[in-house]
Amino acid sequence: MKPSIESIVFHGIPAWCLNGPRGASAVISRLGGQVLSWRTPDGRERLFLSEQAVFDGSIPIRGGIPVCFPQFATLGALPKHGFLRTRDWSSAAERCGDDYALITLATTDDEATRALWPHAFRAELTLMLAADRIDLEFCVTNTGSATFSFTGALHAYLRLLQVEDAVLEGLYGYDYRDATQGDRIVRDSGTEVIVAGPLERVYHDVRRPQLLKAGNYSLGIQAQGFPDVVVWNPWVEGCAALPDMPADGWRHMLCVEAAVARQPVTLPAGEEWYGRQTLVAV
Repeated sequence: MKPSIESIVFHGIPAWCLNGPRGASAVISRLGGQVLSWRTPDGRERLFLSEQAVFDGSIPIRGGIPVCFPQFATLGALPKHGFLRTRDWSSAAERCGDDYALITLATTDDEATRALWPHAFRAELTLMLAADRIDLEFCVTNTGSATFSFTGALHAYLRLLQVEDAVLEGLYGYDYRDATQGDRIVRDSGTEVIVAGPLERVYHDVRRPQLLKAGNYSLGIQAQGFPDVVVWNPWVEGCAALPDMPADGWRHMLCVEAAVARQPVTLPAGEEWYGRQTLVAV
């Protein structure tokens, strides 16, 4: 069947379904401009979406790939991860070819955003679905008359059968800020990252792709424009403190995020910035 894009209702909210080659599919919602599902041709769901996620816009949707902007985490005075995760986005472009489906969503500043952050901007998120991969490109344009700075991330929740069996390769030798150790800066001296407890690391100036492996599951992860990689799992106690996560949710996910965290992007008036994350089933 030829790739196509259709408007759907997903968990009660408007969304778009991208139908890709060989039966691949992806769902992206109007609320938050958030990718909520990615299925590869083998039928496997590659993204984690909490069974207890809230879809009414009162809080961000837990799972998928949230867009964090103009602030990553609590690195500033704004709400955690900024304000784009609960905003409505609109379709700015849609097209399909023999081997892909692509959609661009957009949102801009308004009175509500300027009350929190007094800057004019346009944000676009482009999702391209191929048979065995998705490419996400996040673009920010400064549409105002003054320079602004921001941090942000594509906060990808990757689905696993059991996180204890997973290993993440490609981060050896990089420095990271460890939030579980009072934000201490550590150099990764292991050949791979394993999850055996709470994990909240921001790796800096990463120039290599990562490979996530667990049993017969492998996922290649690569970023452009985003200098940092965030690796997060709340583990048992942290998960229990999240009302929109089931008690065992920590076991089935690992966040590997493309981020701008340590050094904010400074964007002059009229200029644009973009970053990309690619996920490939291998």
